[in-house]
Amino acid sequence: MRIALEEAGMAGKEGEVPIGAVLVLGGEVVGRGRNRPIGLADPSAHAEILALREGAARVKNYRLPGSTLYVTLEPCLMCTGAILQARVGRLVFGVEDPKGGAVSSLYSLLEDPRLNHRVEVSSGVLREECRELLQRFIIC
Repeated sequence: MRIALEEAGMAGKEGEVPIGAVLVLGGEVVGRGRNRPIGLADPSAHAEILALREGAARVKNYRLPGSTLYVTLEPCLMCTGAILQARVGRLVFGVEDPKGGAVSSLYSLLEDPRLNHRVEVSSGVLREECRELLQRFIIC
């Protein structure tokens, strides 16, 4: 999660919403991402999507079973869908997003029994550090 916080800090310095993500597989970081929709002029350039893209390219497979995705903010609906499509094994996030979180706040997509993949979820990891980074961005 500390690496995800570093990515989030870089996003903030670039004028993006400071959200970072790191994908780990077999104990190795295989993907990193930070929010870049403004800089890339791409509405899908969320931290999670970029980390998943890098990881999939690195392991040469669009499916990432057994992987863990660390994210500073609860993923949105788009990113949660990508997590499901990639078959990520575990999601760890720092702070809940009551305005757009699709894991536990606004939606509970990963708990839908109609879906054919289950993701283990841990929340609140480095919650205060993640929250402070987002609050500093919003205040500035």
